[in-house]
Amino acid sequence: MEPDLFTAAAEERQEKDPTGSPLAVRMRPRTLDEVVGQQHLLKPGSPLRRLVGEGGSGPAGPSSVFLWGPPGTGKTTLAYVVSKATNKRFVELSAITAGVKEVRAVIDGARRAVGGYGKETVLFLDEIHRFSKAQQDSLLPAVENRWVTLIAATTENPYFSVISPLLSRSLLLTLEPLTDDDVRGLLRRALSAERGLGGAVALPADTEEHLLRIAGGDARRALTALEAAAGAALDKGETEIGLTTLEETVDRAAVTYDRDGDQHYDVASALIKSIRGSDVDAALHYLARMIEAGEDPRFIARRLMISASEDIGLADPNALPTAVAAAQAVAMIGFPEAALTLSHATIALALAPKSNAATTAIGAALDDVRKGHAGPVPAHLRDSHYKGAGKLGHGQGYVYPHDLPEGIAAQQYAPDELKERTYYTPTRHGAEARYADAVEWTRGHLGRKRS
Repeated sequence: MEPDLFTAAAEERQEKDPTGSPLAVRMRPRTLDEVVGQQHLLKPGSPLRRLVGEGGSGPAGPSSVFLWGPPGTGKTTLAYVVSKATNKRFVELSAITAGVKEVRAVIDGARRAVGGYGKETVLFLDEIHRFSKAQQDSLLPAVENRWVTLIAATTENPYFSVISPLLSRSLLLTLEPLTDDDVRGLLRRALSAERGLGGAVALPADTEEHLLRIAGGDARRALTALEAAAGAALDKGETEIGLTTLEETVDRAAVTYDRDGDQHYDVASALIKSIRGSDVDAALHYLARMIEAGEDPRFIARRLMISASEDIGLADPNALPTAVAAAQAVAMIGFPEAALTLSHATIALALAPKSNAATTAIGAALDDVRKGHAGPVPAHLRDSHYKGAGKLGHGQGYVYPHDLPEGIAAQQYAPDELKERTYYTPTRHGAEARYADAVEWTRGHLGRKRS
């Protein structure tokens, strides 16, 4: 709802004595130019620039927008900047505490404001995915008639959590996770700014790196941890935040892990080799080390996809789809929830039956090709669909397998010098046993030697 007398007085006190507010609140940008990250949303003429009145006037007014992104990427911050910069009436609601009654009260107030003294209303609705369909329906007339310009924030995919009529009347703006450099710049600004820590403490490089790992791209988490650690350091009479102080404050040990050095590759290698060795507990240990150290979840997911084909293959045909699904899920949700998905996939791969037959098969085939063992494609297999192909003998004598009762035609498929070469040697581990039977049967019907 709109601020009452007491809320306004509290905000005035915060401006006079900013130390009474959390560091994350004090360090909120005051203009769009101070916003960290999300530069793809802040270009001249963007919807957010127009919301703060930078787009000029004209027949095309600012659009309602949905801000979709993981926690700590600046959804509330952007709304706060709009509230400070716009000359419009600004109202804030949270879907956690508000209902249809509160929404209708805002809409009624917006209609009175625009009709009475020509003042437009911007409504910021946080956590809109928590609204039911009926509650979201109550917003439709106001958005459609532009009685309010809606800024709605959500951490969940709006295509699943927001009704399509409301989404179609708005623009969807996707916020990207903050990079370490983004968060680093914010931390350094907070350390030196008067409204921040005002230079009271220093942040050594090793402590800063650990703080970035803890933050995981979440600006709010980074500033909260910085404030707590700074307070602990000052209580000890220290002028800098030591790594031990930060660990004690956040109850989270610094993991020895250099994402650009040997540890990155050593731990990743140990993860894959533990999966290959079917030691699920060791695999989970190395996965946890990578997660805790702030490893890119997409890197972990890529390694799992490789492992699914390299070490499991057709012994469990579901291994690769599981790994691919995990990679897709990780790309959509990010940490911390992505840890559950990576655990799911790691356990499934570690406990799956193992076979490297697909790996050795393509390796042997590539080796032959690289050595020049190729030879011409047999004439009956060559393309016969173009004019003149028949005169060249292309396609002549080809037997169509689907015309035969068993669906397999005993004809030569490989080039002459490779016609007896075998590459795939299946194991009898897990589901690959049925592929081993299939290989025996098909090679026999093709008149080739059995493996």
